[in-house]
Amino acid sequence: MKENLERSLKKNRLFNQTANVFFWGVSAGVLLLIASMLFVILSKGLSGITLDFLLGLPDELEAGGGIGPVLFNSFYVLILSLIFSLPIGIGAGIYLAEFAPHNKLTSFIRMCVEGLASVPSIVFGLFGLAIFVYYFQIGLTILGGAVTLSFLNLPVLVRVTEEAVRAVPKELREAAYALGATKFQCVSRVVLPAAFSGIVTGISLVVGRAYGESAVIILTAGTSTSGAMWDFNLFSQGSTLAVHLWYVQSEAIVEDAKHIADRSAAVLVFVVLMLNFVMRIPVWLNERKFKMR
Repeated sequence: MKENLERSLKKNRLFNQTANVFFWGVSAGVLLLIASMLFVILSKGLSGITLDFLLGLPDELEAGGGIGPVLFNSFYVLILSLIFSLPIGIGAGIYLAEFAPHNKLTSFIRMCVEGLASVPSIVFGLFGLAIFVYYFQIGLTILGGAVTLSFLNLPVLVRVTEEAVRAVPKELREAAYALGATKFQCVSRVVLPAAFSGIVTGISLVVGRAYGESAVIILTAGTSTSGAMWDFNLFSQGSTLAVHLWYVQSEAIVEDAKHIADRSAAVLVFVVLMLNFVMRIPVWLNERKFKMR
């Protein structure tokens, strides 16, 4: 009996050690793959980036063009899409998690949201093309691209927000109710601060995906710009950096197209990394505030 127990313990220890080594190896391999990809992209392009390249106008015929308008449009379209999607997405997630009744209708809504979250971006692009270009006949515009991009963001925001709110321990809600808090006070002052880190993490995922999106922008905002560096006109064409990278790599005829593509890719990756880093700052501050309490 004792010998069987010892054998079982040895097997369990050996299994745990093997599993630890396996998962550490997989994690190290993934990190190494990501690091090598980032190194290749950034090493090719960062050395050739100058202020003239970042602020210059693209050139269709001569070498030496910049990415100024498309870089501006990338941030402009991203900010507009977040303005449209954040209030609706986060509000819907909070409603489904805290206020919606548990019935077949809400289950069906959740199923639809989950399905939309897995739909390819090209489908949203075709939807935006049908609505803004063909139905409303406003053409390829920054407004159409931003609204369609917000449609792409909404399902992810709803699901991430709902899961972050649901992950808050029930004991916190019960303690708030025991102190006499109303439902709204409990949600706004207890639940949301506790779910803040998860919600911001979801927003950072949406920001990174939206900034690098190309299919939606090609179909709804076009592959060119108005030619002005700071064009706030919502009805101008709004090619972004991701679209410009695709265009330069596949369609451009300028002699330095390869160098422009390398530098554009480096800028795109660097900006996405910086956006994710900036989005983590509120999370770190919030965690530090809770630790100080």
